[in-house]
Parts: sequence; C-alpha cells; structure tokens
Amino acid sequence: MPEISRFYGLVIKMFFKDHAPPHIHVIYGECVAVYDIMSKEMTEGDIPARGQNLVEEWLTLHSPELLEIWNTQKFRKLPPLP
Repeated sequence: MPEISRFYGLVIKMFFKDHAPPHIHVIYGECVAVYDIMSKEMTEGDIPARGQNLVEEWLTLHSPELLEIWNTQKFRKLPPLP
C-alpha cells in the first residue's frame, strides 16, 4: 500500500484496485482508520481526536488530488499539512 503523505505522526496510504467508495487508510501510532475521500468521514477504525482533526483538515485540502489518484491509479505523494 503506497504512502501518499506523512505528517504529525500520521501516515496516509491508499490501496490500488481497492473496493469502492474511494478511501484512504490512516495509521496514527498503533491506531488505524479508514476515511471516505468524498465525505471526509471516518468509516472504520478509531484514532484520537487530534489525529481525526488533522486528517479532516488534510482531506479538505487534498480530496481532489486523492480522487484523481484513486480514479487514475497513478501514484504520487501529496504534501503534508504545513
């Protein structure tokens, strides 16, 4: 599973040729979660509130690029939160 971005202890990954809906996998320490790219909501797992806020902020900035990566299956890294 390629790493799309890494910041503040969060690792954002995406499986290719994965099931719908478009989503990312988030690792935060020993916690894992899955986020829907379109709704920006956590659909599986659990991470602390601080991590959730950071992921949601990052998704707001990068959801168009993530959808492009999902749809084209062309991997590229995305910048972290500043």
